[in-house]
Formats: sequence, structure tokens, C-alpha cells
Amino acid sequence: MNKPQDSQPDVSALSEQLKLTNAAYHLAAEMSQFKAGFLARISHELRSPLNSLIGLHQLIISDLCESPEEEREFVEQAHASALKLVGLIDEILNVSRTEYGTNRLDTQPLQLAEILSQVYDLTHLQAANRNHRLTIETPASDIFVLADPRWLRQVLLNLVDTPLKYPEPINVRVSVHLDLAVDYVNIWVEDERPAEALSEPIDLLKTTFEDKEPLPINEDFTLSPGLSLMMSQTILELMKGHLEVIAVPSADAKFTKIQCSIPLCKKEIIDAEG
Repeated sequence: MNKPQDSQPDVSALSEQLKLTNAAYHLAAEMSQFKAGFLARISHELRSPLNSLIGLHQLIISDLCESPEEEREFVEQAHASALKLVGLIDEILNVSRTEYGTNRLDTQPLQLAEILSQVYDLTHLQAANRNHRLTIETPASDIFVLADPRWLRQVLLNLVDTPLKYPEPINVRVSVHLDLAVDYVNIWVEDERPAEALSEPIDLLKTTFEDKEPLPINEDFTLSPGLSLMMSQTILELMKGHLEVIAVPSADAKFTKIQCSIPLCKKEIIDAEG
């Protein structure tokens, strides 16, 4: 009688699966924390431009300006900070209104190559200015997805723009992979940031009002990577897509890899639209 052969587990495969599970867990935990403490995080995100605005007004009210020209310069800076604050609020409100149905999605067949070309046009100069190497592979012209054009472009911009803000020169690569088994297109955004770059302090309820350090007046105010990621995930879910981390830097993997999945548009839908 033959003895059953012992099946040895593939240690490397199990190790890789554990890394992916761990990355997915941390992303899910972070998304949960973001949603649970949404008001605290929003107040934290808006605090920098608001403090800048208050600080500039205090300089003017306290007669600390050395000349009318300097006072006018401070007024102009305060105005710029106010506009940035309104811009951040508008970004957040647009996602919220779309999530609750006030702003309706315009889902339609989109040529993915055209959308990615637009993303490249909007980001390649920024990459060059910071000495990053940006590669966006052009997919086949017959690949179409079902999505809202404005929101899909914005989500991909967010995913590409975030690693481009990393201070050290890195490679950022965008590629397209079809999953015909489930009729989805997977867009991979890979970059060389360390794993800790994905993490942010979560306990903002304790830190929001305790930070006594003065904030720079001329800071380039933008949404944090974490909040930007959460907003992108929210919009993708509304378009029947999803966002996930599928690789993190390790001894075997060099890149952080985020996957943006969008429903593939079938040929009969494209023909009907045409």
C-alpha cells in the first residue's frame, strides 16, 4: 500500500501571502480609523491653512507691518490661504456629495489610454522637477472601462501625485492588467517609497489641539496621503471598483504597489453607445 506523500508547503508563497494579507489588513484598519474619526481628521487637515490665515491677520491687526507694501503683501498671502482653504473644503464636499447622491456620477465607456494620457500630461512636469522617473504605460486602444471620466481621472491623479511628493528621487510606474475572469481592469501604481510612507498618525483626537508649533505661512496646503487615499477608495466603490495594496517593500519586493480596479466595458456596450 502506497504511503501518501507529505506535501511540503511552499514557504516563499506563504510568506508572500502573509505580506499581502498584512498590507491589506493595515489598509483596512487605516480606512476604518479614518472613517471613525472623520471629523477629527478633517479639522486636522484644515488647520494649517486656517492657522496661516489667522497668523497673517494677527500681524496686520497688531501693526507689525513695516510698511504699507508689506501690509499689502500679508493681505495677499492671507487671501491665497483663504482660497486654498476653500479649495480643500470643496474637494472634501465633492466626494461627500457624490457619496450621498447629491452629485450624480456620469458613468460611461471610457478609453483607458486616453485617461492615462491625460494623467501623464498633468503629472510628468512635476515628476521631472523633483527628479522622479515617471512611467505610464499606454494600454491597448481597445480597452474601455465603465466609469465617470472626471472622477476616474481624479482618482488616478491622486494615486500618482502622492508618491511624486516624496522628497527623494524614486521611480513611479503605472501599468494596466486585464482580469478577464471577472471583467475588471487592474491599474497598478508602483513606487519605491518605503513601507512606512503608507502610514500616518491616526490618533488625531489627541494631537489636533496639542500641537503648539507655529505653522509655515507659505506652506503648500494639500490633503494628506491618508485622506486622499480614503476619498479615492470611496469614489471607486461608487463606480463599482475597489482599491487595495497588493505589495509592500521587502527583501524580495522593491516597490509599493497599489491596485485600482475598474469594471471592464464590454464590446456590446461600446457598440450600443456608438
